Amino acid sequence: MKKLENNCALVTGAASGIGKAIALLFAQEGAKVVVADRDAVAAEAVAHQIRQHGGHALGLACDVSDQQQVERLLEATLQEYGSLDVLVNNAGIMDNFMPLDKVTDALWEKIMAVNVNGPFYACRLAIVQMLKQGKGSIINIASVGGVAGARAGLAYTTSKHALVGMSKNIGFMYAQKGIRCNAIAPGGVTTHIMDEAEPDPEGASLCSSGAGSMPRMGEANEIARVALFLACEDASFVNGETLVADGGWLAY
Repeated sequence: MKKLENNCALVTGAASGIGKAIALLFAQEGAKVVVADRDAVAAEAVAHQIRQHGGHALGLACDVSDQQQVERLLEATLQEYGSLDVLVNNAGIMDNFMPLDKVTDALWEKIMAVNVNGPFYACRLAIVQMLKQGKGSIINIASVGGVAGARAGLAYTTSKHALVGMSKNIGFMYAQKGIRCNAIAPGGVTTHIMDEAEPDPEGASLCSSGAGSMPRMGEANEIARVALFLACEDASFVNGETLVADGGWLAY
């Protein structure tokens, strides 16, 4: 039997990168997948790819910083599949490595809206359904920037630390109700998250000063395999943890 047979999984930021890799792998393992992303066309393309290979998938547009859009996303998920067994909060944005004195209110609010508010909205709604089911797994994609202080700017670093704390609290609060919540803290991974970035020269220089200790860049499918482990019963006794997947970068 496949690891996620008869499960429904919702993945945000799933049109590319880590989210896409997770959606595709979960589908291969039997999950019915809701592919959510700001880019509706790209989300549907991933869902179509899953369906072409015999899987079940729904592509939906969602800006996770908008609470009403997240509410509609959860409603559509339950209407289509009737359950929500796995939630992966993957959608996230970078902050151009801005140090504190250069962080504007607009940048701070933008980063927090996507990286913290989005997972909060989704988790709060998912918990209601998971409590009814008596089971569920929530996986929040954090970052090594959530356990270290020099991998990004002030806003991103703060947001990912917050996401780690959110994951621990949810994991503890609902542990006796059949619901697990864990975070993954990827190191450098080959994705498109920096494609439209305009890095602050000073901040980027400081944050890249330790990049030489990174053994190598990771690939999206390597993080997806970690997510699969946390999503399925293989990780039944893993809860409230932050699993670092960085090839040994933080070991230095």
